[in-house]
Amino acid sequence: MEIVVDAYDAWEQAMGWYYYLEDNLKFPFPATCVKKRDISPLKLKENVEIVGMPPIDECEREMFVSITWEGRRFAVPLDQLQCECRDKKTKQAIEDRHYWVKQGYQFG
Repeated sequence: MEIVVDAYDAWEQAMGWYYYLEDNLKFPFPATCVKKRDISPLKLKENVEIVGMPPIDECEREMFVSITWEGRRFAVPLDQLQCECRDKKTKQAIEDRHYWVKQGYQFG
């Protein structure tokens, strides 16, 4: 995948993904939780608004996005969310990330 083609290590892969998402996601946009994660308070089918990317150092091991939820802003794994927006670039970027993860790839 072009996003990580020139990446030599896990940090460069993470940076490639981070900047690809930052450049292609049009914030804010709605999303739905499609996967339960122990590190996230979201429940299946819960709706959230993705409002940005957290600092890059939060995304060294996997990609996170910043959301607003119950009056608070914090980061959750992007892989647990499904885009509910109409912006084609945003949808494509998230689908690219989901495909990469589904293929079993990870940083490193």
